[in-house]
Amino acid sequence: MAIVGHDHTVLLVRDIDAGIVNWRDRIGLSLDHRVDHADGGISQAFFCLDDGTFIELIAPLGEASPLNEVLDSRGEGIHVMALAVDDLDETVAALEAGGARLVGVGTPRVFIHPSSTNGVMIQLWSKDRPHRWRDGA
Repeated sequence: MAIVGHDHTVLLVRDIDAGIVNWRDRIGLSLDHRVDHADGGISQAFFCLDDGTFIELIAPLGEASPLNEVLDSRGEGIHVMALAVDDLDETVAALEAGGARLVGVGTPRVFIHPSSTNGVMIQLWSKDRPHRWRDGA
């Protein structure tokens, strides 16, 4: 298994504009991209870091957003931490052999369930996989 680093962290916030103010104006990060996805009911804001990683804020876009349920049950905070891997299939096989509970096996969007990671959802991100918003893929 080859987890080779951190790719990005997704933070769930109630209000995308307030989240942007916090991370841009109070913490001092530069907002690189913002997008609303009406079909998925989410707003996203991306803050790139010098090491190639980024922080992504997500917030519900309207009352029907599925993120409202998550906010009601868990509140704001870390939603997903994405770790870069050399080979997704190899990493999945090693994690399964070790007894980790996985979600999305067989797709490019594989997660380690929070029950196997002390409460944090971990996404396995192939290190060569582009990010649509940043890499134009």
